[in-house]
Amino acid sequence: MTTSPSLRTARLTLDPYTPGDEEDFVALFQDERVSRWMGDGPAPEADDRALFGRIFTKVYAQQLFDVWAVRRDGALVGHAEIKPTTESGGHELIYALSPAAWGAGLGTEIAEALVAYAFTTLALTEVHATVAAENEASLTLLTRIGFTHTRDVRERDGGVTRVLTRVGV
Repeated sequence: MTTSPSLRTARLTLDPYTPGDEEDFVALFQDERVSRWMGDGPAPEADDRALFGRIFTKVYAQQLFDVWAVRRDGALVGHAEIKPTTESGGHELIYALSPAAWGAGLGTEIAEALVAYAFTTLALTEVHATVAAENEASLTLLTRIGFTHTRDVRERDGGVTRVLTRVGV
């Protein structure tokens, strides 16, 4: 079983999850300040535990796509992945940070590391991100590092998701 390679930024390490990360993963995904921006929003704890298990039994075992634990000084502070999706029509970057890590530029470090990995290691020509229209922090971050708004998707609940794209150079 091959897992995602470790990536390093100035202050962060993105490395494969270990079984011992389950409690921190669940705590991150159960924090509504984080999960409100992810997927369909907050999920029951049992669903987040099942999701964590699938990282090992499905994603890593079948080498479906890259998924990382984001660590600062050894502590899990976030989650990151690059995966093919139909929503964006290509590979999508996904990242989340615990609120304690917000406002320090760490989201930018994660996004830039994912973009570099996508273009160099995966040899992608473009990458996408889907962001809730109300998530101004992520929209600002992605625009600042070269993503452009390509279209809006109207969700079943009436919300709007912005699709942003960055083309490789």
